[in-house]
Amino acid sequence: MEENKDLADFAIQHAIELGCEYVEARLEHTNANGFVIKNGIPQISSFNKISGLGIRFLINKELGFLSTNDLKKEVIKRLLEKAIKSTKVGSRIGEETKLADEEAHKDVYEVKQKIKLGNVDPEEKMKILLDAEKEIMGLKINVPGRFISLSDQVTTEYLVNSDGTQLLATVPKVSFFYFLTIQENTKTSQRYWQYGNSGGFEFVKKWNVAKILTDEVMAQHKNLKQGIKAPKGKMDLVAAPQVVGIMVHESAGHPYEADRIFGREAAQAGESFISPDMVNTIIGSDVVNVVDDPAIENSYGFYKYDNEGTKARRKWLIKEGKINEFLHNRETAVYMDLKSNGSSRAVDYDKESIVRMSNTFMLPGDYSEEELIEGVKHGIYMKNFMEWNIDDKRLNQKYVGAEAYLIKNGKITDHVISPKLEISTPDLYNAVDAVAKNTEFHSGNCGKGEPMQAIPVWFGGPSIRLRNVRIK
Repeated sequence: MEENKDLADFAIQHAIELGCEYVEARLEHTNANGFVIKNGIPQISSFNKISGLGIRFLINKELGFLSTNDLKKEVIKRLLEKAIKSTKVGSRIGEETKLADEEAHKDVYEVKQKIKLGNVDPEEKMKILLDAEKEIMGLKINVPGRFISLSDQVTTEYLVNSDGTQLLATVPKVSFFYFLTIQENTKTSQRYWQYGNSGGFEFVKKWNVAKILTDEVMAQHKNLKQGIKAPKGKMDLVAAPQVVGIMVHESAGHPYEADRIFGREAAQAGESFISPDMVNTIIGSDVVNVVDDPAIENSYGFYKYDNEGTKARRKWLIKEGKINEFLHNRETAVYMDLKSNGSSRAVDYDKESIVRMSNTFMLPGDYSEEELIEGVKHGIYMKNFMEWNIDDKRLNQKYVGAEAYLIKNGKITDHVISPKLEISTPDLYNAVDAVAKNTEFHSGNCGKGEPMQAIPVWFGGPSIRLRNVRIK
């Protein structure tokens, strides 16, 4: 990385000499490893080293972008001149682009590893998966589909721009993912989930992969074996943190992405039911508070500065039931006469940074989960989900419970199979009458953009209680 930093600095200088009004260069080096077993059989493991440079520039009020993994000065010079020339031609018919002013930052930071990923042998990483597989099979439960993966990476990024920003960041990440199919007679249940952190191998040890998987298999098997048909009609629902996390991510995170609001994502990831003039509009009850916060230490979506060099901060998407702010980069912020709030991210050097979530979650309330349940006369407790979907505008959505239970007179009773909640986003948040304090964070790789960028995020929150919603 050190020997190539001068190439990023050169790109800035040369682009300015060629007439660019603004330019940024992002040099990245990543060491990544991946391990997979499928139905007990180890698959091909991956050991990757990836280096490259991405350059974004503004000329004639038109944005251009190029990337290369051929880190030679003459190559960068040639590609930059070619890209600037073609962007100038396109600016004759293109849309005028402005970028919000941003303070320059200079910083060096690193997420520390208690157990360095590079010091852990591949055999030890694979053994964790094989031991988990052995534990699953020892349960004597029919699990015909078992996909388990463990991955890690360390990325060092050097970001410079023509405003004077110089940032050097090193962020290690670890991730564990599973997809299980559990069968009992003619009934089947499928569960997938992911764990992820920024940090070292200490988090893998903390997760206890074998216990996570065996607990999951036993819970789903018991639900299939003992579960009754889910009741239908209007009733109360207590949603646990895993369910709340996906709800918040899909119906409060994505529709608050400003590029989606202004139509840039319409042909790719979709649109938004939110419009710019809806700030301060009531969208839910006053106990609903949703934030996006990239600065949480060791979170999967952690960063100190975004990929435009803007300092990260907590964004209040919904505050006391009202739409409060959107996720902005420097380009979208101009449309609302604002500054960027540090929401521009790219998954790799060869992708343009776009408006993204980081760690999106509902803030805790004052109740215990038990108190939420005690307040329900007849309803459903949905601990996690097997399926979800939502429309392109993030308005109408559906959640299908995996491990779920019937609530009678304030107590959890029978297992129920596949309760389904179908609801609109305003109805969802307006139905929330109480929020617990048992906050959990869960991990995912959120997809967006063209080409697709699956970027690390956390989502979550505490348990919530929804009153009088329709279960199908």
